[in-house]
Amino acid sequence: MLSAVETRSVSPVFVGRTTELSTLQDALARATAGEPQALLVGGEAGVGKSRLIEEFAATACREGAVVAVGGCVEIGADGLPFAPFSSALRALRRELPAELAAAADGQEEELSRLLPELGEAPTGRHDEEGMARLFELTARLLERVAAERTVVIALEDLHWADASTRHLLSYLFRTLHTGRLVVLATYRSDDIHRRHPLRPLLAELDRLRTVRRIELARLNREEVARQIAGILAQEPDPAQVDDIFERSDGNAFFVEELAVAAHEGCCTGLTDSLRDLLLVRVEALPESAQRVARIVAEGGSTVEYRLLAAVARLAEDDLIEALRAAVGANLLTTAPGGDGYRFRHSLVREAVSDDLLPGERSRLNRRYAEALEADPTLVPADERVMRLASYWYHAHDPAKALPAVLDASTTARRRHAYAEQLGLLERAMELWDSAPEDVRVTLRPADYTEGYPPCGCDPRTTPLRYLDLLAEAAVAGRLCGERERALKITKRALQLLEDDPDPLRAAWFWTQRGRLVQALARGDGWRELGIAQDLVRGLPPSEVHAEVLTGAANWSMLHEPGPDALVAAERAVEYARMVGAREIELNARVTLGGLVVDSGDHEAGLAQTREAMDQALAEGVVHVAGRAYVNLPSELEAVGRSKEAVALLREGIDYTRKYGQLDAEAWIWGNLSDSLYALGDWEEAATAAATALRRGQSAQPRGMGALHLARVALSRGDAAEAHRQLDAARAHFGSHDPVPQQRLPLARIAAGIAAAEGRVLDLRTEVIEALEGGVPLGTHRYGWPLLLAAATAEADARLLPAAQPGREDFLERLLGAVKSLTTDAPIWLAYEEWARAELARAQGTATAELWSPVVTAFEHLERPYDLARVRHRLAEALLTPAPGRASAAEDARDRATELLRLAHAVAEHLGARPLAEATTRLAQRARLSLSHPPARTDTDPVTALGLTTRERDVLHLVSAGRTNRQIAEELFISPKTASVHVSNILAKLGVSGRGEAAAVAHRLGLFRVAPQGRP
Repeated sequence: MLSAVETRSVSPVFVGRTTELSTLQDALARATAGEPQALLVGGEAGVGKSRLIEEFAATACREGAVVAVGGCVEIGADGLPFAPFSSALRALRRELPAELAAAADGQEEELSRLLPELGEAPTGRHDEEGMARLFELTARLLERVAAERTVVIALEDLHWADASTRHLLSYLFRTLHTGRLVVLATYRSDDIHRRHPLRPLLAELDRLRTVRRIELARLNREEVARQIAGILAQEPDPAQVDDIFERSDGNAFFVEELAVAAHEGCCTGLTDSLRDLLLVRVEALPESAQRVARIVAEGGSTVEYRLLAAVARLAEDDLIEALRAAVGANLLTTAPGGDGYRFRHSLVREAVSDDLLPGERSRLNRRYAEALEADPTLVPADERVMRLASYWYHAHDPAKALPAVLDASTTARRRHAYAEQLGLLERAMELWDSAPEDVRVTLRPADYTEGYPPCGCDPRTTPLRYLDLLAEAAVAGRLCGERERALKITKRALQLLEDDPDPLRAAWFWTQRGRLVQALARGDGWRELGIAQDLVRGLPPSEVHAEVLTGAANWSMLHEPGPDALVAAERAVEYARMVGAREIELNARVTLGGLVVDSGDHEAGLAQTREAMDQALAEGVVHVAGRAYVNLPSELEAVGRSKEAVALLREGIDYTRKYGQLDAEAWIWGNLSDSLYALGDWEEAATAAATALRRGQSAQPRGMGALHLARVALSRGDAAEAHRQLDAARAHFGSHDPVPQQRLPLARIAAGIAAAEGRVLDLRTEVIEALEGGVPLGTHRYGWPLLLAAATAEADARLLPAAQPGREDFLERLLGAVKSLTTDAPIWLAYEEWARAELARAQGTATAELWSPVVTAFEHLERPYDLARVRHRLAEALLTPAPGRASAAEDARDRATELLRLAHAVAEHLGARPLAEATTRLAQRARLSLSHPPARTDTDPVTALGLTTRERDVLHLVSAGRTNRQIAEELFISPKTASVHVSNILAKLGVSGRGEAAAVAHRLGLFRVAPQGRP
């Protein structure tokens, strides 16, 4: 009703800011072209940030963009979780309802944490990825909405932002890659002191090349003159301009205030104090308007009209008259949407609020709280609980504040605003002793907590305990990354439990402490898990017991897989079933399936893991399903089934991305890189590894991504890049918690780099240290490549004088490790034969007869790079003259030529420079050509392929699915001779396996009739 009141002190002329506006318009043009833009606009209070955004928003709207503005909300001294994003999304929903609904389709429940209008937020246990999941879904929502139309999201007053808002903004700035989207945020730079929570975020964003930062300077004298002219609607006196410019120092807001004061003839009454300057026009208002201004100042950034009326307790006509005076003096302005009032500038609000007496502030907060309790509809539903908690807390009424703060903490948790939840819980702990006993006994865990720890008490009837608050706060601290605070909370809880023993609660806190110790790189967490196990030992089955056992099984699977880990996993599943803890049961079953695979029972373990994953998917247990999408393909890769792993991993990427599971997705990308490397798709493997680095929120999956990049670089002969990625992987993994799946691959890469640089002694040191840590059951997939790399390096360096000291002892140690390492899958049986052949080469005793079965073994596997390497070795052995002969036999030379051609072609295709150079050197020494001879013109396809009569017969039987032994029986030759013929056929056909050879024969129609007497 007052929106038409003239605001004379605001200049109708937009002054200066040409460069800044041009930068914003350039960002708009880039976004319209499909390149998302991120900008930060900083400047001191009053310098004109909001006016710049208004002008840019008007320009963007004229060009067809949709502009959604949201501001950080300050309630007393408290921020409102995700307030600017909620406001902006609400505005976006008003402008593009159909587009936003389509973009949110299927994820309304999760996104309702930011925009309650979309639905009801889901309940259930919270996990580490809850906030990341919400952030990812928000980013995807914005990208979809901005797919066809340019969207500008403007977030104002970032200096008031809550921690969750800061984290979400950081995430968006780092991850938005598509969409016609501009995201910009403003902040007050003079407020950002050394300990301000926004400071680290600004430093982080400064390092991002995709974020542009605009700093608004003060106006110069010419711009000040133009601003004054716009305000006064006439050219100002030069002396007056000089005076205002000197006193305002070019601050646009101060220019406005001083110009109006001078125009009204009260310039001489102003002091040089900023506070006095800001209050002087307030004090010139009628008393009723001053009173309303003081009420609005304490109510928050914006105060709704009905709430203001309830607190002011004025007759409606008197209230309207007071508001008219305040708006007419340009002190207050109507809020966006016209439903409330706010100060035109936050500096004035702060000055008015600071001028309140302590008792006056408490009284106003109490009246706000009482009015809101009497009529909850006075404020938007998604703000009500938070604002009530803030009002009661600042009213200094513990009896009222404690339950209100606890209500607010549960709301923050539901929104995944864990940092705010932690702060509110700490506030509740502060109020606990001050609140009357009769109030505390009425509080129930079911109303305010997630039930941590689940100790069997009925949360609906048992009174809330201080330990319950500590448990909730410990989890909130862990989930929001405030691990130091969470660790201190667990320490406090365990101290209290020493005086009032409760084994289940203590075990739960020790479990939490173990996770925090691991996350903070203070240890591996086993000591804490051990204490927890001791505490629950002998107690009846419980959810805590099942959770402790699951934690122990998970730890053992990574650190010491074996029978003890298997028993722990089986007991965890059993206990979880007994107490009906379904999520814990499914999680334990994923662990159990992996351990069964590691024990050697591959099919049973894979089936168990698949069943647990299917049930987690069906029941919507997202975090367990995400973990299964990581573990099951990893186990498939562990037994050499890479193609199956890749298909499942791609499915897992879609699933984890849909549900915003960033770390699970990063692990999946790392595993995908592993499997693609094995299958010979190195370009995609490198891309997948880089994606794991980019998507991972935690250090571990990022470390795995760097490790896979190091492996690709090393295989391609780029030792410097491999070294750089190895250092990055080590930095991510840290040294506090070594596990075999990290320790052994790190040693393998380090050994490979040392070999490439000719540092044989350093290689031995790396391998010996790794082997001293052991190769536990189930980690053979990491042990065999390390042993092979060591054996290969020793064989390559066997004639170097510098490699002789200690060489025999090291070879003996390698041979002992080869003999002791468990081998139970075809891929690792092949690796065992390969390692033994390399050790024989290191001793100078390798022959073609030793290498031929290694090649045969790899011909049945989907490992083109490994096959190329062993073909190169077989060719080398074939070209080595037999004793008493000057050169290799002609048929051996022919076969070696084909083997080298195949190996060289694979090396060239993969970019494996060391292997390509090695095959070239060997061919040159043997005077062989790596280029294929001209194609034959024979009409007979078999003759055109260069096959001999005997090879034709062998190919006929291979096409019919015969094994080498069956071929030997039918053709009356030895199995070894049959193997040689098969290898020659594969080389001539240019294929890597028997199945491909059969496919070529079928495609060319070589054999119309099956061998006689066979089906």
